[in-house]
Amino acid sequence: MPAMEQTPDPLARLRAAAGMREAAGLKRALRVRTPDDDGLIDLASNDYLGLARDGRLVEAATAATRTWGTGSTGSRLVTGSTALHAELEARLRAFTQAGGALVFSSGYLANLAAVTALGRDALVVSEAGNHASIVDACRLSRSRVVVTPHKDVAAVEKALACREEEHAVVVTDAVFSVDGDLAPLAELHAAAVRQGALLIVDEAHAIGVIGPHGQGAVHAAGLAAEPDIVRTITLSKSLGSQGGAVLGAPEVIETLIDTGRSFIFDTGLAPGSVAAALTAVDILQNQPELPGCVRTRAKELASMARELGLETNDPAGAVVPIVLGPPEAALRAALICAERGVRAGCFRPPSVPAGRSCLRLTARANLSSDDLAVIRGALTAVAEMKVTM
Repeated sequence: MPAMEQTPDPLARLRAAAGMREAAGLKRALRVRTPDDDGLIDLASNDYLGLARDGRLVEAATAATRTWGTGSTGSRLVTGSTALHAELEARLRAFTQAGGALVFSSGYLANLAAVTALGRDALVVSEAGNHASIVDACRLSRSRVVVTPHKDVAAVEKALACREEEHAVVVTDAVFSVDGDLAPLAELHAAAVRQGALLIVDEAHAIGVIGPHGQGAVHAAGLAAEPDIVRTITLSKSLGSQGGAVLGAPEVIETLIDTGRSFIFDTGLAPGSVAAALTAVDILQNQPELPGCVRTRAKELASMARELGLETNDPAGAVVPIVLGPPEAALRAALICAERGVRAGCFRPPSVPAGRSCLRLTARANLSSDDLAVIRGALTAVAEMKVTM
């Protein structure tokens, strides 16, 4: 009898790819936190204002859960829109001075909706440093996409001027999620106006941090009233909750309700998260000093790193990268920090370009002087490690 052909193993290629990632220092693993957070000083989370465990948010979320239940029970167009959702949208609209607001169950989905719905049948011009959610949204838009170099306004305008498409959308982070620098929003908007394009700005790392009252980078640039700017935000960073939102003109909000697939087909944000975000907006309005505290702490961290000979940027918001080069160096640096009482983010390709693996430190408004002393000790050890590489 002829020999039986061996059935191909559909998981073999996955094991092979995993082995290659491990050899390249790109293997990832879940890190499970405990309620006491292991006693480490947190410089890895996006809890910029220190509100995620604030008792006021916890109580608001608990009360809303008792009233509305643990879930929203359906999509926003069916049963998933509660009175709390409408209140949060009104408050976000007023706080940011936007024309309208629409709440999503995550900032990722807010970006998907904004870019795919507004960039349909248009040229999409995307900045090279944009977040992965924007990259995915560009791909899903099915439109032609031009990726321009980091903060290169001339390249953006050239792409817009040379287009064959009637319509165009420019999309950028406000504060870039790894480098921590600020997009040239005024110049980008001027270029978009000259070329008849819509500007979408992801304010995920800017809301609650940029501007005197944390109203975001668009507001700080004096552009909040411009109807041709669309903002996306997350509720899970400075606002200490979960979810996201799109801020824009009434026509934008109507378009997303009618055509935004990640809005139409997704279950609405849980009421407890909505209530927590509402409370966070209240806190921002009543404690306007918090955004300035975050920025001050971030600059202190960057200054500390430079004093120790580490490569970093001048932060616009809370994000402070410490560039170390190869993935192995970043992994080792994160371990050194943990051993000395500091949890630091570790970013490797594809989150950053090859050769730019880094620690990403994120400042918090409630970091104390004692915390800074511990952090200095950890970064001193990282600097010593770098010298010996």
